Amino acid sequence: MHFPATELVLNERNEVYHLALNPKQLAHKVILVGDQDRVQLISAFFETIEHQNQHREFVCHTGTYKGKRISVLSTGIGTDNIDICLQELDALVNIDLEKRTEKTDKTQLEIIRIGTCGILQSDIPLHSYLLSSHAYGFDNVAHFYPIDYTEQEIQLRSDIDLHLNLPYGITPYLISADQALTDRLNSTETHTGITVTSSGFYGPQGRSLRLESKIKDIHVKLGSFYQNETKIVNFEMESSAIFALGRQLGHACATICLGVANRPNMEFSSGCDQEMNELISYVLERI
Repeated sequence: MHFPATELVLNERNEVYHLALNPKQLAHKVILVGDQDRVQLISAFFETIEHQNQHREFVCHTGTYKGKRISVLSTGIGTDNIDICLQELDALVNIDLEKRTEKTDKTQLEIIRIGTCGILQSDIPLHSYLLSSHAYGFDNVAHFYPIDYTEQEIQLRSDIDLHLNLPYGITPYLISADQALTDRLNSTETHTGITVTSSGFYGPQGRSLRLESKIKDIHVKLGSFYQNETKIVNFEMESSAIFALGRQLGHACATICLGVANRPNMEFSSGCDQEMNELISYVLERI
């Protein structure tokens, strides 16, 4: 298949358009962060840095940590940007950008999101590590692609839908993280469960300021879901699209977040710089 210029968009340097990267600048272990400043926070752990660039909100540093070549990429906030990042990361390794054709031999990336999140269980303390077993997406990115959901994913999504009784027009999807990669991040320090990926920070997470949310107190309903020891543990804004697009493209994806708010307890962190550095170190040792 040949990808024309309107489909595979490249810049004048023959780099993928939004990320402004060429294949040699990308490692096969990729850490995604929302915050641009967090890229430098992570690359400060590297022994060497071979590449740095920024285009719009997409900042990338590639280097080595204890012999492991790693790229750190900022995505900005939301699943719309994840659609850009996942497609262009895949293109860098699985499309010949010169010939504009799909490669016969595919490369699997390991993609790990390090982020912050809101906690949905009252007994999980602030600054805990929340590890995603699945993502339940309030966004619509995956609805535009032919995602192969498992029977277990379809059934679990249906059970959560029934529990929530969401307003008309909100159609979530549910997708699993990569089990092997998630297992490497799992330990006695993590709280594992379902992550809810929201399409916004205020109304889509049940917050009401001057404009009232149609799903007010949704965090209470989400936190009360319990099935076969499975709980919904946190709210964030990227993982559903990472897991769905990543898995369909053949990549291994996982998410681990630092809990900076506890919604049931109405607590918000007053500062988490040290805790974020500790989480970064935790992940770098395990990927």
